[in-house]
Amino acid sequence: MATGKYQALHSFYTQFGSNPALQAASERWRQLTTAESDSTHSAIFIELTDRATLFLEQEMPRHGYPGALLDLHQRLFLEMESLIADQAVDDRFRFIVVIPVADRPQHLQSCLDSLYNQCRRFNYGGFTEQKRQMITVLIADDSKDPHARTWIKHIQQQFTRQGLETIYFGQDEQLQMLDGLTSAQRQALTGIIGNYPAKAFHHKGASITRNLSYLKVKQLVCEESPALIWFIDSDQEFRVNTPSRRDGLFAINYFHRLDRIFTTTDTLVLTGKVVGDPPVSPAVMAGNFIQDVSGFVTDIADLGPNHHCHFHQQRITTGGDAAYHDMADLFGFHATREPYRYQCRLHGQHDQLTCFTDFSEQLNRFFDGEHLTRQNFYTNPPVATELIPARTLYTGNYLLSPQALDYFIPFATLKLRMAGPQLGRIMKSELGSRFASANLPLLHKRTQDQIGESEFRAGVDKGQAGIDISGEFERQFFGDMMLFSLQALIESGYPQQRLSDRRIEQILNDTEATLLDRYSRMQKEIMAKLERLDQQIEDRHCWWWQYAVTGDAIENFRRFIANMRCNFGFGSPGYGMIESTQHRQVRRQQILQALRSYSRDRDLWRQTLSQLS
Repeated sequence: MATGKYQALHSFYTQFGSNPALQAASERWRQLTTAESDSTHSAIFIELTDRATLFLEQEMPRHGYPGALLDLHQRLFLEMESLIADQAVDDRFRFIVVIPVADRPQHLQSCLDSLYNQCRRFNYGGFTEQKRQMITVLIADDSKDPHARTWIKHIQQQFTRQGLETIYFGQDEQLQMLDGLTSAQRQALTGIIGNYPAKAFHHKGASITRNLSYLKVKQLVCEESPALIWFIDSDQEFRVNTPSRRDGLFAINYFHRLDRIFTTTDTLVLTGKVVGDPPVSPAVMAGNFIQDVSGFVTDIADLGPNHHCHFHQQRITTGGDAAYHDMADLFGFHATREPYRYQCRLHGQHDQLTCFTDFSEQLNRFFDGEHLTRQNFYTNPPVATELIPARTLYTGNYLLSPQALDYFIPFATLKLRMAGPQLGRIMKSELGSRFASANLPLLHKRTQDQIGESEFRAGVDKGQAGIDISGEFERQFFGDMMLFSLQALIESGYPQQRLSDRRIEQILNDTEATLLDRYSRMQKEIMAKLERLDQQIEDRHCWWWQYAVTGDAIENFRRFIANMRCNFGFGSPGYGMIESTQHRQVRRQQILQALRSYSRDRDLWRQTLSQLS
């Protein structure tokens, strides 16, 4: 049999066929290539190709993702798509990719650019009649700025013209959909989709926007065409990073892998994770970050400013999940006490003075959620098809089967952080192994390189007096309170069993007391670390005080320290809110009411979905 139709597969087995791990597949390949006809073997060739790509996904990281292997990996998938296109029927899943966005057109552009490149490189579902056949994008716009809304509509039209079907689901479209519900239904669903007036139907929050998208998606799916709904965030990209390639690699054919998982298992909900910037608030990273900044200052002070930069040769510390979190132990992770070493981002030869200056210019990106020293990397990955039971849902990267659309984002109107972990705990208790996690992360980029910050971030106020993250800080504390209270309630049988208000209040009070103590101890640790950093920078014996050109860098450090004091110091607005008995009482009542009404909300939600079928 000629191998011209399978050039990539032939190249793969020529290069790797002798590997012991491929013994059975290599023998099957040899038998097929010596046969007279391959007309009845398409399915076998598809499986051989899939096996080859899985092997490469283990092999590429061992060699630093060389271009030749990345190219072979992509060519194998293109051959696979050609084989599938020759078959009479393509019964794989089609995908509806849902992207909530609020005043972030530049982030959205980067996100969709990466999706378009993902489609072009791997061609899942094919491209015929000038259109991607099995991928649709739904942009759920929650922007307030009219200019941003116009820009986002332009982006939607741009990608639709390029053949990637993209649907704009903005405020007008959302309101039009809600007009299809009765006033009684809308009132009953207030705890899920809010009750915003038409003139102020924006900045409703990511959770409400996702829930509204569930209703729209229900209208888009049909039983005749199997579909998966993939929710992602606008500040993510369809590629991964590595310690040596932080700009991102197209090393995963996400759509193929996800189709295989949902085809071969009984998974109903699948969550991936993220690489790149941490998926948590600055409110819970400050202690670790200051510790690492202090470590950088110590290291760079040891050598003079004219010495060549040595922040490229250091071994990158990888601490696994939640290494960036000040309270990682609360989530069952090991907390490290050692600082993580900074890896300089500059290219070409340069000295320590240049590195010091560049580092200082990045410091305040922390308040947008960027961590200079504790990024996540896609290293030595387990096979993407290996699933593990999940307990946390990453709202920026999860997939639903249409049968699981009744799992709306809970407690959405409270606008608390930790919505994903909260929903994840409920799913774990009800779905068991049908709620799973796979090693299919997306690249998370909190800031835009062009502007050095996020376009918009709820709960973060950037004024002339400094950066104020008290809104996000408050949402984080009470999000934690909801999460750990919910976890205790689930252990008592919630939500299947109705618990008394007294029992719920007891759990809320216990959780609140525990977290108040923990946040107070965390504040003391942060301020002690910040004082040490301040002393390091202000030490007049250090070399940066001997050069006039370092003036701006010193001011950058001072500005960062001042912003940290304003947000984490004693008497700061964020701590003031969580220490206020009156404010906590209001929040506690909101949380109690949300927990009390959750089961009723679920029943009403299912009824609404059934009417949209």
